[in-house]
Amino acid sequence: MKRRVLLVDDEISILLTLKAVLEISGFDVDTATSAHEGKRRIRQHEYEMIITDMRMEDHASGAEVIAYARTAAYKPAIALLTAFPVAEEDWQGMGADEMLVKPMQTQVLLRQIEALLVVHEDKKRAAGAARTSAPVKKAKPVAKKAVKKSAAKKATKKNAKPVAKRKAVKKAAKKSPAKKKAAKKRR
Repeated sequence: MKRRVLLVDDEISILLTLKAVLEISGFDVDTATSAHEGKRRIRQHEYEMIITDMRMEDHASGAEVIAYARTAAYKPAIALLTAFPVAEEDWQGMGADEMLVKPMQTQVLLRQIEALLVVHEDKKRAAGAARTSAPVKKAKPVAKKAVKKSAAKKATKKNAKPVAKRKAVKKAAKKSPAKKKAAKKRR
């Protein structure tokens, strides 16, 4: 199954070039040419990753797309694509998982995207495992009399086996290892 990616960039040439590179590499790619269109697509479809340009209609358009993507229930990986690099704490503060600086060599871009997807999937798996592990319920306290009665019943049942059958099982166990296992199973 192809991994689905959303590219959001107002520069059509970059958008189409990235789309072609990703599709050749096996991704299913949707595109948006504005923050508004990107947010609409995020609402309508699920994506493994969203790659958004920083500056489109205005300087904060990319940050809007990132913030909106963070609210998606399917929790996509998010990369900020920019020709104007920002400090790491700034793009991480916006909620992006990675910053991609354009122009970039195709192989470098693909390696960064693959690495981000792997890390993001690991995080999602870990978060899912943490959510699904239910707290252990404490056992209800059992009255001591009930425990004693239960133990007494088990002992009685065990002693109720015919003596001849127990002797036969012991005799069979002495003969061979295979018969030992069978004898243990019968007990």
